Order: sequence, then structure tokens, then C-alpha cells
Amino acid sequence: MFGRRKDGRRLDDIDPIVQVMPYIMRTRNDACNLITEYLDYEPIANYIRERSKQGQKVSFMAMIIAAYVRTVSQYPEMNRFIANRQVFGRNEILVSLTVLRNAKNKENLDEALIKMNFKPDATLEEVTQVIEDNLKDAVDDDADNGTVDFARKIMKFRLLVICVVAMARFLDRYGLLPKFIYDVSPFHCSMFITNVASIGLPAIFHHLYNFGNTSVFIALGKFEKRVTLTKEGPKVKTMIPMGLTLDERICGGASFSLAFNYFKKMVENPQLLEQRPEKIVTEVPYKN
Repeated sequence: MFGRRKDGRRLDDIDPIVQVMPYIMRTRNDACNLITEYLDYEPIANYIRERSKQGQKVSFMAMIIAAYVRTVSQYPEMNRFIANRQVFGRNEILVSLTVLRNAKNKENLDEALIKMNFKPDATLEEVTQVIEDNLKDAVDDDADNGTVDFARKIMKFRLLVICVVAMARFLDRYGLLPKFIYDVSPFHCSMFITNVASIGLPAIFHHLYNFGNTSVFIALGKFEKRVTLTKEGPKVKTMIPMGLTLDERICGGASFSLAFNYFKKMVENPQLLEQRPEKIVTEVPYKN
């Protein structure tokens, strides 16, 4: 309330055009920008193989998340969100991830949601460790999972769900949700990511939830063979498709472009993620 929230701080000294956009486009799904991007499989796979030979496990998902965390450290605009038609800078870098709890049982697939917190100067190794620690709990039926446990408890009182959700929406609008709900809610995060290739789907454009404040959603699809132009001419290459859904209200198009190009550079050159960034960039006052 009054520009104060447990998960962020209101940004008043930013581009006035950015500040007015939430009044024009009131919901996240009203403000979606959609883009499909393809990552070159070869340099990423080569890096994973080299790390594997050294006894170090790295996944595609870890590299995507590490690249996003590094991008936020240099382009903090990518960690903004909209609430009550105001622009906020998030206090933490939070990533929500959808995982399969019983991937081997194709007839009865069960999904779980995990939410991870990353430091802005995290290296690829540190990101990988955080993911592995959270995945162990997510796929273990006996382990505690805050999001799953909360959903299971609230569904025992189905008649109250509508009232509870309506109240949560109201409180969230003014930043008054209890902290424990922010902590377990996967819908309050910097980025939401899912690997739909694991269930046999191509890259999709996933919607942004109007509940919560997620501004970036990435869906990784099945690898594809595509003809690309190289210095030697046309070449068939294996590519990793990504469907990106972005809330365009958080910043201007130029900022999106710079951040996205940086993100892609980090993914396709993962050795850059082995070291900490030279500096962490913070939000700077708008200058006309």
C-alpha cells in the first residue's frame, strides 16, 4: 500500500511513458508481447559434454535460468512488475519452474511447481546447485513442497476457494498479502519457465497469469532441425526453440532488445556464466 510491498518497491523516477502504460493496458494478458527465438544447440551441447567429462553436471534449464539471472544483474528492468497500475522493482530474483514428479509414468503424469531465489551475482555452478536442491524436494512425494502443500490444504475447503482467491487478489493489489503466501506463490516471481519438450510439445506461448506479478514466461520446446545461414552458406542445424511471453509495460522496447540480446549471448556462451559479473547494475533515475 502507498507504494510499499513485501516483494518490491514502487519506481517513480522512470520513463513517464512506461509509467502511463499500465493505465492503458490494465492486465498482463492485455499487454503480452510474444516472440519465438531459436538457440543454437551445438555450442550449448558441446559445453555440457565438456563439463560432464570434468565430472560436473549442467542442464539446459540451468543455463537458461543462469543466463536470465545474469541478464537481470545487468538490466534490472527485466525484474520489474506491475501491480495496481504501478511499476515496481522486485526485491529479489525469483524463478518459478514446472517439473514432472513422476516422469516415468506416462499414463499418469503429475506436475509440481517450485520457486527459487537467486543472488544477482550467482554463477552457473551456484544456479545449478540451487536448482538441484529444489528439484530433490519437488520430485519426492514425501518431501515438503510449499506450493503443493498450500494447494492441497486449501482444496479441502472447496466452498471457500472462491472467497479465498478473491480476497487474495484484493490484498495482492495493494501489497497486503501475508509474506508466507508470497513465499509459496509461484505466480509472484521474476520469471516463470517450463520445458514443454518433456511432454512432447513444441515451443508454445504461455499466458502470463493475471493473478500474481510474473512479467516473463519462457517455454522450451522440442529440438528442431532448421536451415540457417552461415558464412559457408545454408546449413541444417539443430535448434532449441523458446516461446517468450513478456509484459511489455515494464520497460521500453529498446530495453527489451538490449536485454534479450544479452540473454541470448549468455546462453550460447555459457563459459561467461562461470565467473561473477564485474558489477551489478541497479535502477538509474530517468533523464529526459
